Amino acid sequence: MSTYNFDEIIERKGTSSVKHDMMNRDFGRNDLLPMWVADMDFRSPDFVMDAIRKRCEHEVLGYTYGSRSYFEAIINWFANHYDIKAEKEELHYIPGIVAGIAFAIQSFTNVGDSILITTPVYPPFVHLPLSNARNLVCSPLSIKNGRFEIDFSDLEEKAKGCKLMILSNPHNPAGTIWSKEELKKIADICAANNCVVISDEIHADLTLNGRKHTSFSTVSEMARDISITFIAPSKTFNIPGLGSSVCYIHNEDIRNTYFGFLEGYEVANGNVFAYIGAEAAFREGEEWLKQLKVYLQKNVDFLEAYLSQNMPKIKVVLPEASYLAWLDFNAYNMEHNEIKSKLINDAKVALNDGTQFGGKDYEGCFRINIGCPQSILKLALDRIYETFGR
Repeated sequence: MSTYNFDEIIERKGTSSVKHDMMNRDFGRNDLLPMWVADMDFRSPDFVMDAIRKRCEHEVLGYTYGSRSYFEAIINWFANHYDIKAEKEELHYIPGIVAGIAFAIQSFTNVGDSILITTPVYPPFVHLPLSNARNLVCSPLSIKNGRFEIDFSDLEEKAKGCKLMILSNPHNPAGTIWSKEELKKIADICAANNCVVISDEIHADLTLNGRKHTSFSTVSEMARDISITFIAPSKTFNIPGLGSSVCYIHNEDIRNTYFGFLEGYEVANGNVFAYIGAEAAFREGEEWLKQLKVYLQKNVDFLEAYLSQNMPKIKVVLPEASYLAWLDFNAYNMEHNEIKSKLINDAKVALNDGTQFGGKDYEGCFRINIGCPQSILKLALDRIYETFGR
């Protein structure tokens, strides 16, 4: 059995890395510690890299397709990890979940239709409906006992007239794991409004501290029949550059509409490495994932202890799944842009701006990516502490 070294520092600059090489675009400088884009600074797994190297030994990289063994690996992973009993015809490759959501917007809504989200949430959930000329409807989450919670009265009211709900499950930011009961309530509300649910479950495998993910499609037959589930090995195994996501749709009418769009526009044909990498990850990834989650939980514990001891003014929502935490700096009594400037120009740390997760309601808040060696996390927190103090 391999033992994986997540403390290893890997130089990523100069590799066309968005996280490391595009900071000047978003922050105005390149000399920051990158704690923003949601990929990890750990080496991609050896079994994925070995599978890609082996395929490269055959020196023809022609047109390709998802093989029988590729789909078998997905079906087995879905059954073992999410309790999804998928058939091959219910699955489809997509080049990425953000793209998949955009395709769903085009498939199930028209210009001016309303799309429901809960905020704060992953920025593309905000941008995609607006960039496609849809009406964005936001149901704000609250923070109780250190986790995000849904206001179901508000959600029920906001769902009226919505054609589509984009659900982050687990939630991004902060990896809140929605319970079976919470997901059932969402299903009931959306079904009553003829609203299709897109369940983005990209962080499903990264449940921490013994917690368990519940796939939206498994909580009831109704949930299964009104939903599209998006899952990918990209966050789990740190291979987002392969573009190897997959969707699961049980309902035949929804499936025909969505798959028909994908095939009609020729937008979901995978590349050779997407198929090879995903199959290797799903087939051989159990031990790597087990060790990764232990390390990520240590980072969560370190973050919690560091903030408690040194910066108790920062309110934090810690991840129950994933490697993304939500930090609220508002107790420092500074304007949002002042906090942002101090993070960039004094602490020299790149965090995701909270206003991108749903607007002005999230001023003073920032998302931090702790999917890195703990020495890097400590350095980032030390810089923030030296800048802001207690």
